[in-house]
Parts: sequence; structure tokens; C-alpha cells
Amino acid sequence: MTYASLIDLAAEEKSAEVTNWGGRIGWLVGLALFVALVYWLMRQGWQWRRRLQADLPELATAPEAPGEARLELSGRYHGSTTAGQWLDRIVAHGLGVRSKVELTLTDAGLDVVRPGANDFFVPADRLRGARLDKGIAGKVLTEGGLLVVTWSHGDRLIDSGFRSDRAEQHPAWVQAINPMTKTFEQPTTTTEGAAR
Repeated sequence: MTYASLIDLAAEEKSAEVTNWGGRIGWLVGLALFVALVYWLMRQGWQWRRRLQADLPELATAPEAPGEARLELSGRYHGSTTAGQWLDRIVAHGLGVRSKVELTLTDAGLDVVRPGANDFFVPADRLRGARLDKGIAGKVLTEGGLLVVTWSHGDRLIDSGFRSDRAEQHPAWVQAINPMTKTFEQPTTTTEGAAR
């Protein structure tokens, strides 16, 4: 084979198309539509849950003079659920929004300050207990990694989950809150399903 015939052969051969742009664009549009549909369905579910919980009264705010702080904690607020139902998230009044948190326990109650979300206050006579647990709607940690405070609001018992930046602080909170609480008959259920 001569050099000229090799050049002619190379000129005659045409490389195959490397990219099918129409197919790729179609897949990308389909994927974007699927993601948008999933997001829309999640948002509808959140709105539906908020409408179901519309009877929940407005959250209390901290009094001007709550008293001297007994305990303080910085960490994360992981959400609130119906007491004993660790997967039944409460979203009304911003209780479903995860955020950073500054907790302060005084003789007047529990002050929950959440930058970028609704702050709220749980008066001492509304506190119903505290325990260490490992999960609350959408968040599962190691055993005892979550401080769960049970409180009453309106005619509902609510579990709110908090995680301190220093988890070794959690037992002190349980020991401080439980003597302040009023007894109630409804047992709370942990993430393992056993009544406490």
C-alpha cells in the first residue's frame, strides 16, 4: 500500500458521531421535570400537614423578666412531633423547621431562641418531661444523642428534639426539667417503640 492510497483511505473514513445531543438534552429535561415533580409533591405534603395542624394555637413568647438562667445550651433544633409518635412531625407555626438553637431554662420555663426561625417559650407549668433518645422525625442519632422535651400546647402533647453542641450536657437537662414537670398519664414512646 502506497502512501497516497493510505491518505485516500483515511480521507474516505469518517469517524462516528461521538455525542447525541438531542438524546442528552431529552434526558436532562426529563430528569429536571422529575426532580420538580418530587419537590412539588413534597411541598404539597408539607402544606397539607400544616392545614391539618391549623388548630394548634400560636406559640408563647418569653416573658420580659424570665428570671435567672438555670441551664443554657447551644446546638440544633431538630423538630417537633406529637408526643409518643416520633415520626408524626408538627409543622404548624414553624415547628417543623430545623435550625440552630439557644435554649435557656429558667424557673419561668424553657426559652427556645432559633435564629432564622420562630422563637417560642414553654412555660414551666406546660413542661411534661425530658428524656434522652436517639431520634425524632427525620433525624436519628446514637442512643442518648438527642434531648427530647415533652410539653403541652393547647390540647396537644408535643415532643421537641434538641442536640447540644456538647452532648454530655443532655443528662443535666433531663435532671433539671423532670422535677419541674407536672405528671401526665399518656406514656411517651421512644424511637424503639417501647413505652416509657
